[in-house]
Amino acid sequence: MVFLYNLSIRVYWVLVILAAAFNTKAKQFYRGRKGIWERLKSQVEPNSEIIWVHCSSLGEFEQGRPVIEAIKQNKPNAKILLTFFSPSGYEVRKNYSGADYIFYLPLDTHSNARRFIKMVNPAMAIFIKYEFWYHYLDELKKKNIPTYLVSAIFRPDQIFFKPYGSWYRKFLQAFTYFFVQNQQSKELLASIGFSNVVVTGDTRFDRVVRVAADVKSIPIVESFVGNHKVLVAGSTWPKDEDVLLPLINKFPELKVVIVPHEVTESHVNDILSKAPVRAVRFTNTNTDDVKQAGILVVDTIGLLSSIYRYGYVAYIGGGFGVGIHNTLEAAAYGIPVIFGPNYQKFQEAKDLIACKAGFSIKTSDELSDLLNLLLFDKNFYQASASQAKKIVNSGVGATQKIVDIIAFH
Repeated sequence: MVFLYNLSIRVYWVLVILAAAFNTKAKQFYRGRKGIWERLKSQVEPNSEIIWVHCSSLGEFEQGRPVIEAIKQNKPNAKILLTFFSPSGYEVRKNYSGADYIFYLPLDTHSNARRFIKMVNPAMAIFIKYEFWYHYLDELKKKNIPTYLVSAIFRPDQIFFKPYGSWYRKFLQAFTYFFVQNQQSKELLASIGFSNVVVTGDTRFDRVVRVAADVKSIPIVESFVGNHKVLVAGSTWPKDEDVLLPLINKFPELKVVIVPHEVTESHVNDILSKAPVRAVRFTNTNTDDVKQAGILVVDTIGLLSSIYRYGYVAYIGGGFGVGIHNTLEAAAYGIPVIFGPNYQKFQEAKDLIACKAGFSIKTSDELSDLLNLLLFDKNFYQASASQAKKIVNSGVGATQKIVDIIAFH
């Protein structure tokens, strides 16, 4: 199995190199790892207490961020080394001030893992949610370095719990503690012999509550909103927009803010070309001009969490692809959230649905019916909005539980 695993890593690297010629993310993935060892050697201070935090991408970073900031507060002399696997995490957060060092993670080969751990020599390692890299975890275990999995969530269909998953269960043996989101995850791990599990919940609750409390005012969005009800469509993909855009003429009293997941020229122009009412770009309008538009397309990053405050209802993208994006950012403001059908991997989405603060749709017609309810049935809306806020507030506290255990272990 190790041979096949190593082969798959190397094949993946070759495919990345080939794709880099025409794919921006592949190019970033490849170039970001060139010269990585020289940068590590020149930047990372030797003999300092280093706490290594690894995230796959931007969503996992948002889960890890409260833990990073709590550790920095508790251990001000420690150095945080933050690594990313994906460009969508690294390129957005490469200047994050809460970490002392930020790098791409070298690919998971035996030699890379040995070299990285020897060079960094972390006092502890924290992996966020889904990251399982065999050689890195094996090396951490060999060196007896405390290693934690934060905001983890496990499902019965994962390979760890299959009869043929014995080799993959070795990945899990490196973890000192699993901090999981729900009781089901704890029971699944117990079924394969792991008792070092604590149900702490999801650290994103702590993050979104803090963001909502320190929200930024955005004058252009305020002018656009005026006295209208607003649907904020966050982290959308083309399939989300294909469901949403045809409905806009049905609800003339509703204004729409679209914040696409990928802010490329082609994607933004595609949204503008399909818009059934006047649409303007955030970076190409002003507080007077934007008042006349029905759709505002936010073609810059870093504003979504603050924009949700202006919403009457939120649509969260990704549900017609591999999975929805962050529903909690919107729910923190006490607004109902809507998303596509692929949400099963996300406990918070299931919780929001269970209390009728979140709603999954498959078609434009289903979205239309739901918007009619939320816009025109005041009691239905208020009950949904109240439950959204309640769900978020009930999830606060995971970060402190985790840091308390890490600090005393």
